[in-house]
Amino acid sequence: MALYLLFESSSGYALFQAQGLDEIGQNTEAVRNSVSDLNRFGKVVQLTAFQPFESAIDGLNQCNSVSEGLMTDELRSFLELNLPKVKEGKKAKFSLGVAEPKLGSHISESTKIPCQSGEFVLELLRGVRLHFDKFIKDLKSGDLEKAQLGLAHSYSRAKVKFNVNRVDNMVIQAIFLLDTLDKDINSFSMRVREWYSWHFPELVKIVNDNYLYARVAKLIEDKSKLSEEHVPSLTEILGDEDKAKEVVEAGKASMGQDLTPVDLINVQLFAQRVMDLAEYRKNLYDYLVTKMNDIAPNLASLIGEVVGARLISHAGSLTNLAKCPSSTLQILGAEKALFRALKTRGNTPKYGLIFHSSFIGRASAKNKGRMARYLANKCSIASRIDCFAERGTTVFGEKLREQVEERLDFYDKGVAPRKNIDVMKSAIESTQSKDTEMEEVQPDEASAKKSKKKKSKTEDVPADGGASEDAKLEKKKKKKEKRKMEQEMDHEEGKTNGVNEDVAEQDGAAKKKKKKSKDEVATDETKKKKKKKTQE
Repeated sequence: MALYLLFESSSGYALFQAQGLDEIGQNTEAVRNSVSDLNRFGKVVQLTAFQPFESAIDGLNQCNSVSEGLMTDELRSFLELNLPKVKEGKKAKFSLGVAEPKLGSHISESTKIPCQSGEFVLELLRGVRLHFDKFIKDLKSGDLEKAQLGLAHSYSRAKVKFNVNRVDNMVIQAIFLLDTLDKDINSFSMRVREWYSWHFPELVKIVNDNYLYARVAKLIEDKSKLSEEHVPSLTEILGDEDKAKEVVEAGKASMGQDLTPVDLINVQLFAQRVMDLAEYRKNLYDYLVTKMNDIAPNLASLIGEVVGARLISHAGSLTNLAKCPSSTLQILGAEKALFRALKTRGNTPKYGLIFHSSFIGRASAKNKGRMARYLANKCSIASRIDCFAERGTTVFGEKLREQVEERLDFYDKGVAPRKNIDVMKSAIESTQSKDTEMEEVQPDEASAKKSKKKKSKTEDVPADGGASEDAKLEKKKKKKEKRKMEQEMDHEEGKTNGVNEDVAEQDGAAKKKKKKSKDEVATDETKKKKKKKTQE
């Protein structure tokens, strides 16, 4: 039976045929010895077909599908074109060697090509990977390494892609740092107490809080300089005037030894460091609360930010915590006690990190185990909602917290709690109502913005437009006045012109009369002359 090998390289798919396997033998050790020798290995394994990827994006998609055990359309067409065709109802006379068993099962299911993957096939593929650049002639030296590097970077980048606001790694680092800061601040403050007690031993009994003790030590410095003037500043730190006066009185009658100025400076510097660490711890806690509300809002509202962050860090990530069943989540943090109980066949632990929740402390001794089991159940539900929900909301966490409160009342007073189905239905309804409200608010805000813009435009127009309209009216009035003036001037000129015209007409008529009279005289003279001629 012929054996074909499918090799997925960074530059494309390659199909090899293994011939003359009897020369090497089906022994993996013999194959392993022959892999290093190219002359011997090249006689056995020969290149049948090679299909390069179209682009880097295509290579990334092919790589993702192969890693998930899925056969793409390109791989299917490549195999169907280059492998011998199998007649219907007959067994194939060849088999396809594949590195990934999941991919082989998917290929055999969809194309009915028999696939195998074992140590023998893996050794052959290892030899192909070792001498791959020698099998392809057109491949230049260094091209394969560049393709491998680029595909590896893009594949890793695609796998690491995530929502920046939901990075649970930041929560894991923050809770680890918070725990170490608590230990460090506690040990440093004890060192401040022990160091400054040589100078002012009575202050330890008056001020119990470590942070306040460091602030008071920083303020007092030398006990011999304590006076009534320090009472207001001490009351600001301690919050109690009686305690401040007590500190001043104790400083006057203190039994401690005197310290040199250099020693006091070192004590003050160390106290300042402790104060800075305590303030940084507060800021880090606020940061952790905000990150938990972004990443796991339901888990934080159910069990608290610190306990929820400890559960996430112990599980490794939020997805790992969501995959854990409630029984595993219940004993997270108590693995040593669990395995010790399994070895000694004793009682297994009832709770791990969940014990730090306030619900376990509020339950009675006989109900602590029940309460831990019930709380672990609700925590697993909340973590799954936070991990796989598209939108972050605290509705489910609040409803689950109400259920835990009701279960506490049931254990203490016997009040029957609500059913889980009813609570989840109400939570889903409330989330849907919130979504509809958000959808309604968004168009309302958009319309309000548009109306505001229109109003602002209309308000701007009257302010400027009013002035422009007044100016226009004034211009119109001026124009009217000018027209009236022009009309009056024209009318007056018309009158004067009319008088002049009448005078001119009269003059013209007189001239015409004169002309007529002259003409008449001339005609009369001509008639008289004619009569005289006729008479003669």
